[in-house]
Amino acid sequence: MEILRNLTRRKLRSTLTILGIVIGIFALTTMGAMSEHFNALLDGGVKYFGSSVQIGAPDGQASILPLSKLDDIKQVDGVAAAFPGYSFPAKPGAVSTVSLSLPDTIVGHDPAENDYSALKTTMAQGHDVAADARGDVVLGSSMANEFKSKIGDSIDLPVKPKDAGPDFVNHTFTVVGILNPTRTAPDNFAYVSNLDAQMLFKESLPAAIRNTVDAGKVASGFAAYARPGTSLADLDRIADRINHEVTGVKAIKPSDLVNSFKAGGATFTAITTAAAVLALVIGGLSVVNTMIMEVTERFREIGLKKAVGAHTGHILREYLIEATLIGLLGGVFGYGLGVGLTNLLNLAGRSSNLELFLITPPLTAIALGFAVALGALAGIIPAFRAARLDPVTALRTTN
Repeated sequence: MEILRNLTRRKLRSTLTILGIVIGIFALTTMGAMSEHFNALLDGGVKYFGSSVQIGAPDGQASILPLSKLDDIKQVDGVAAAFPGYSFPAKPGAVSTVSLSLPDTIVGHDPAENDYSALKTTMAQGHDVAADARGDVVLGSSMANEFKSKIGDSIDLPVKPKDAGPDFVNHTFTVVGILNPTRTAPDNFAYVSNLDAQMLFKESLPAAIRNTVDAGKVASGFAAYARPGTSLADLDRIADRINHEVTGVKAIKPSDLVNSFKAGGATFTAITTAAAVLALVIGGLSVVNTMIMEVTERFREIGLKKAVGAHTGHILREYLIEATLIGLLGGVFGYGLGVGLTNLLNLAGRSSNLELFLITPPLTAIALGFAVALGALAGIIPAFRAARLDPVTALRTTN
């Protein structure tokens, strides 16, 4: 109670001090939530590309590979499974702008691939697309929100642009499943069977060669998997063996892709660090200033306490608790404002596939823990000044 009374003696000063902490923790929470969102996206890439070997056409060649190469890849030592890859823009012809989210994509899908990939998807509603299905689609959570789709609804894919020509072709698919959120790429995917993907692949080819290609015998790429638990270094060696033993393809070392994703994650982590430094500068200086002023104004009170028997540890503890309480109050209010704003912005952007913030338990612990630690550290110097004050000198002081 005494500490609370001390805080309310100078209401305006205490409010401004707490507000300094609020601003810093608010910045840490909002920027940290954006960093957590992008790191979740990148972590998904690390999981997927760190558990598979991506295989495409050699440099300078069109991305059309014969499916017969799939059998050759499966014969390479260390390869446990391999699958063809197909992907297409779900919104072809969309105006290219700076985007903070992944584009909607139609992906060819074999349900068996989920058994090998480290990036697992699970069904929130409905069921997966069967390997031999035609006209079925499973939507990622973001695509389902964007198109307001439910199980049994129809969706035309690819989405027809407003300025589409008369030769534009799309197809009506029935939504048979909706995925649980992954916070990464699959949220923006529309999964169709490889049979439907081959149909879309043929329609995506230039008209001059479209009728010369048997879509049932080609793919745009392959993904090879080793046994679950295979190390990244072993996957790199498998990629080297594929390049050496299978002609007409190029396998990319998984470590190269993983390292590029990790480099991107370091950038967003730096954003959180910068926000933490901002909180330290703004909040820390305000707490130090307030606590020094508190000690100066209460010289006589401190001297009186020590004169009647208060120990140095008691005085030290009192001022440290007061500074820590300031940090805690500022942290709670700053974190609460940050959570409120990020949730509002996510809600507003959900229909446009622009959920840019992610509040996680680690971020919550960092924000509140940082605020408390900041208050305690900023209060150390004023607390020691108060604890070491000579009671005779303090009692002679006039305030």
